[in-house]
Amino acid sequence: MSGSAVLLQFLNGLAGASSLFLVAAGLSLIFGVTRIVNFAHGSLYMLGMYVAVWLSPKVGFWLAVPLAALGVALLGFLIEVALLRRIYKAPELLQLLATFALVLVIRDFALWAWGPEDQLGPRAPGLAGAMSIAGGRFPQYDLFLILVGPLVFLALHFILTRTRWGILIRAATQDREMAAALGVNQRWLFTGVFALGALLAGLGGALAIPREPANLEIDLALISDAFVVVVVGGLGSIPGALLAALLIGEVKAFCIALGYSKLTLAIEFVVMAIVLVLRPWGLLGRAQGEARGPLIAEAPLRFSSLEKAGCAAALALLVALPVFSGQYAVVLATDILVFALFAVSLHFIMGPGGMTSFGHAAYFGIGAYAAGILVLRSGVPAEVALLLAPLAAACGALVFGWFCVRLSGVYMAMLTLAFAQIAWSVAFQWDRLTGGSNGLIGVWPPQWLASKSAYYYLVLLLCAAGIAFLWQALRAPFGYALRAARDSPLRAEAIGIDVRARQWAAFAVAGLAAGLAGALYAFSKGSISPETLAVPRSVDGLAMVLLGGIQTLTGPVWGAGLLTWLHDTASREIDYWRAALGGVLLLLVLAFPGGIAGLASRWPSSR
Repeated sequence: MSGSAVLLQFLNGLAGASSLFLVAAGLSLIFGVTRIVNFAHGSLYMLGMYVAVWLSPKVGFWLAVPLAALGVALLGFLIEVALLRRIYKAPELLQLLATFALVLVIRDFALWAWGPEDQLGPRAPGLAGAMSIAGGRFPQYDLFLILVGPLVFLALHFILTRTRWGILIRAATQDREMAAALGVNQRWLFTGVFALGALLAGLGGALAIPREPANLEIDLALISDAFVVVVVGGLGSIPGALLAALLIGEVKAFCIALGYSKLTLAIEFVVMAIVLVLRPWGLLGRAQGEARGPLIAEAPLRFSSLEKAGCAAALALLVALPVFSGQYAVVLATDILVFALFAVSLHFIMGPGGMTSFGHAAYFGIGAYAAGILVLRSGVPAEVALLLAPLAAACGALVFGWFCVRLSGVYMAMLTLAFAQIAWSVAFQWDRLTGGSNGLIGVWPPQWLASKSAYYYLVLLLCAAGIAFLWQALRAPFGYALRAARDSPLRAEAIGIDVRARQWAAFAVAGLAAGLAGALYAFSKGSISPETLAVPRSVDGLAMVLLGGIQTLTGPVWGAGLLTWLHDTASREIDYWRAALGGVLLLLVLAFPGGIAGLASRWPSSR
């Protein structure tokens, strides 16, 4: 590359970094003060884009930008007051589920208000052209964006260091309990911080419309990028977010310039994985104290009488289902069984293990792709592929888990997300092996399992056996050792438990079970696509576990059944089914924070 080309790519990287910093700074502020991992932050960015596009013809681009940012800030204020304020004392994972429900609601609101088509924004008046730099042409608007990021950083630095409100924010970031003891009104402090974070997200979205159209898919894509920046920079660190945005922006820009454009789908997650392995708390973050699981106290994991009766009734119903129902019910029940095994495998490491995974779909997808590749590319019989595919997923879990168990809390969760996104990018781009974006088609079970009923009974047998095995492991000494490692790693080490070895083994077992679920899913659908291991699949697994109740053994099974049924029913019967599903999730989070099985376990008759 010539010197002028290097300079232009460097400027491209700065423009992208500046836009990314606006979103990441708001996300970092919100997490630093409220400790909420706000999955809906990308949705606020998306709304900023749509509102700016809608307002621009009416009031002009330059007025539409601040108005859109203020409108999103007002929405953030309402979200915090009406929803988040009620769940600050709830487990962090339930807060995550609530913000994911907001993603569904906001996306369908945008669909209702602006339709499914991409919305093109106007060019920025006065900055629509390009200027000559080092013998090349560079957009004037991108130069403007390069200036915006540092200006916002300086404004935030002034607020946080020179104002009383900023001092309170920093105090709450460092020690919320002490700040409350000194009389700080945390309620309104949290509200103000969330509104400021929403303002920055809306501003970032509004400023992006001259460069890209507003679309309904940008929310989850953007939040993944923002998570990477926040974690690489260090949770709660605004300077860290700026440094990480610069690093990610330049790395992506030069990947494109050097002809490695396919790497841009995964390179930021590779960077995040490397940073977290070498410096687990991020570039400018601070080392966290000892982490523990999502719950304060738990009784031993035992089956209540109500759970035993419910499981027996459900099993009897499932065995008899093909006799008295049609094929559609059999297909839906097959999906429920597959996702029940997937959810239980996630609960295996997340509940008793205390290891939250944002990328558990990686093992589900590896199992599905391994089955498809063995059948279509290698000519392996379907029965053999069904046996080998879970082993491939277990191998992936062993590799990823070796790095993940060295971290804890949100940093571990983000590293699992990084590995899952790397696996997704490989599946999406390796056309010769995985079929690329088209996936693999024609992955059918053998002839003796060709009927829906025959395959259903195989799925019922394998999923029931897999779930029973995981439950038994959690009630065995291995499960108690996992809980000890979760509750107090230092004490567990002191009494002779190899904490990392137990957690690593748990990762492998969970990956094996998730891989079996993925292989069964592939044969039931006859095809596999990259969406099989994408972020929404991992979030679905989290939602299933939390809906059912993380405190119980059977909760993930009921959560998987409820969420799969709701998804199927809502998508067929309701136009804006995502909003309806999000509303149900919000209701369950607010009314039943312990989940379905958690609620049932409190009934006197269930003891």
